[in-house]
Amino acid sequence: MSFTNPIIEAGLSGLTDLFADRAVTPVEVFKSYQSRIDGLDGALGCYVAQDTAAAEQAAHESAERWARGAALSMIDGAPIAVKANIAVAGLPWHAGIGAFRDRIAEDDAPVVAQLRAAGAVILGLVNMHEGAFGALTDNPWFGRTQNPWKHGYSAGGSSGGSAAAVSAGLCAAALGSDTLGSVRIPSGFTGVFGHKPTQGLISTGDVIPMSWTLDHVGTHGRSADDCARLLAAACGAEAELASEIARPSPLESLIDAPMAVLRLDGFPCDDAQKAALAAAVAKARRLGFEVEEVALDGYDFQEAVRLGVIISGAESMADHAAMLAQNPDGFSAEFRRNMAFGGEQTAAVLAGAYRDLAGLAESARAALGAYQGLLLPTTPCAAYSFEAGQSPDVAFYTTLGNVVGLPATAFPMGLSGDELPLSVQALAWDDETSLGLARALAEPVGAPPNYRG
Repeated sequence: MSFTNPIIEAGLSGLTDLFADRAVTPVEVFKSYQSRIDGLDGALGCYVAQDTAAAEQAAHESAERWARGAALSMIDGAPIAVKANIAVAGLPWHAGIGAFRDRIAEDDAPVVAQLRAAGAVILGLVNMHEGAFGALTDNPWFGRTQNPWKHGYSAGGSSGGSAAAVSAGLCAAALGSDTLGSVRIPSGFTGVFGHKPTQGLISTGDVIPMSWTLDHVGTHGRSADDCARLLAAACGAEAELASEIARPSPLESLIDAPMAVLRLDGFPCDDAQKAALAAAVAKARRLGFEVEEVALDGYDFQEAVRLGVIISGAESMADHAAMLAQNPDGFSAEFRRNMAFGGEQTAAVLAGAYRDLAGLAESARAALGAYQGLLLPTTPCAAYSFEAGQSPDVAFYTTLGNVVGLPATAFPMGLSGDELPLSVQALAWDDETSLGLARALAEPVGAPPNYRG
């Protein structure tokens, strides 16, 4: 079942049609979303900062453009949420770290500036796992973000606030960041689409890094088209390129090339997620895809995660060393341990980690060379409770996309027996293909039961 409010149900892509038909104005859309935030977010814990006056002003300006037929883009007037590690001028810029909670961004990050130039209405900042180093979004400084499908359960991380806000209808789409899976994991846990683009497609300037080697800025939406439209605006593509990026590849252009599915023998994956992957493969074959099982020999999934954690810890330590010395109590003990794991490695070990990760990337690219894309689980399990804590294997499958730098889109594949979203991801050589595969194969789960009204 979907949202009963047609404005919320429209998502990002549907708003363009509503605006063009003059069925609704950006001001009315802003007020609908703001009303939901005011009424629902106290129990969810998505937003950590807002500037409602500025957002309303942006909505009025967008309404004037639509009224005179001068919309700036396909997302003009759309209400967007931004992860708290991305600078938004005038709002706190802290990445969920207590030591930075009073720092105010002087300027927009380039990605936010691109969205404003496209006419987006920036609703505010959303919660995240501290320093982007985890998949719970149980933040010691800014609180928990609940999973809209089941309170007491994590929305994943580190972009948990972004995905939960999209899932619950508290924004039309959202920006997140993804280092080892931080856009796709929460998208999978909350039943929305999450896209990690080709590395470098969206600027990471003025995004507080977890790892400048592996970081990506990505998009969350309630459809593949929502993710694609936000991606096109976020990367600031010129008109022709933006038109390509904003439209996932159609089915007829995809079925001519073979696709791979990961063989799961011996890999961590529960029965529900295995069934979701099998369902995606079965749907692909019904649609006419040739799908072959592959083992990705030469790519060690567990080793890639280990190396990614070492590199991320070392680079996080380097980025935060000055503030850590000045205000160690502004960092949780867990975050300090995570940084120390990388930061305390010898130079030889760290150099080896970079070399070995590059080798894994090369082997994975070679193994995928004959295929247009790869289907694999987003996570080994559905969302877990806060009390159970983070699964040690949660990034087992998502890290691959960051290591190879290729685009990957997480998409919903129905619900588990416990009524929690299941998710599969499509990794491809270009963004249009991964988004197109997600659009073709997804089994959307609609709105969470308690957030449909």
